[in-house]
Amino acid sequence: MRIGVPREIKADEYRVAMLPVGVEVLTRDGHIVLVESGAGLGSGISDEEYAQAGARIVSTPEEAYGADLIVKVKEPQPSEYRFLHEGQVLFTYFHFAANEELTEEMRRRGVVCVAYETIQTEDGTLPLLTPMSEVAGRMAIQEGAKYLERPMMGRGILLSGLPGVAPADVVIVGGGVVGMNAAKIAAGLGANVTVMDINVDRMRYLSDVLPPNVTTLFSDLHSLRRMVPRADLLIGAVLIPGARTPKLITAEMVQQMKPGAVIVDVSIDQGGCVETIRPTTHQQPTFIEYGVVHYGVTNMPGAVGRTSTYALCNVTLPYVRRLANEGWRQAMRKDRALARGLNIAFGRIVHPGVAEAYGEEPTPLEAVLGSGPVPV
Repeated sequence: MRIGVPREIKADEYRVAMLPVGVEVLTRDGHIVLVESGAGLGSGISDEEYAQAGARIVSTPEEAYGADLIVKVKEPQPSEYRFLHEGQVLFTYFHFAANEELTEEMRRRGVVCVAYETIQTEDGTLPLLTPMSEVAGRMAIQEGAKYLERPMMGRGILLSGLPGVAPADVVIVGGGVVGMNAAKIAAGLGANVTVMDINVDRMRYLSDVLPPNVTTLFSDLHSLRRMVPRADLLIGAVLIPGARTPKLITAEMVQQMKPGAVIVDVSIDQGGCVETIRPTTHQQPTFIEYGVVHYGVTNMPGAVGRTSTYALCNVTLPYVRRLANEGWRQAMRKDRALARGLNIAFGRIVHPGVAEAYGEEPTPLEAVLGSGPVPV
């Protein structure tokens, strides 16, 4: 099979979808790997390293996309749509529920879209989302601490406080991977941290493993109304795999926050859990609404490309091999976790969360696996 690795062109995206070791493994399996020139530079990986591992370095995105299986980090950008065609398998982060234009374009072109973020094991783990959630959770505190500084229009608060001066109040809505990692970093800096969730068993676990300056609190409308105005730094860490994130933090709650407080909504890829948030970029990461600093960067881990690339490729390569060695249909018949990653195929929405976001009924997986042209 021909496997394409294009250079990422989303603004301030420095990750790459494959390491040289992945190229070597795939070429040993008998595949041809086409890596666009410069694809790894943002992560400190040269074309020479890829070539030494067995890749064919191509000079244009059109050549990289001229493959059966395309492996990326972020969703294709509008300028890349023209390279995609029916039956081609695209393996990347999509976040369809929050991007109607992308959804309709992938449907129109008949692309087989396998999303990193919805591959899910029987125990509910999201193995390809977890490492980037770990990065984003930790970065949320790093970025939040920066934007609490007065030159960044924040409250002028040091997250840790000082002897005789109270630390910042950090409220984290969602106790999953993002929330736990955010709580670790905030607690380590000495902040007063509250993690809110609706899963009592999860909160018991967090209470056991996190430091004493972390409190867990059941998340309901009344507790949110009470805690959001207290927050110096509010972290949105809510996830429903594949589906649009519910707007748990209302505009009314945001209006009650302190002037210069900061919101970092990590769930922005799926639409965000804060009613007043909108997508931003690393070049223009924040905006002010109701006197509150809003941070809504949609590719936070892209800023630490080298760390993120290695963390991501460590977990994606086994799935790339399955797709390449067996073809996507056979691989999904054998691996139900991988099958849950199938979002769209030949114009049909397969994933229930994506279908719900657009008011449709999902096409049964079995119907897709047993029909349509075979792309490999």
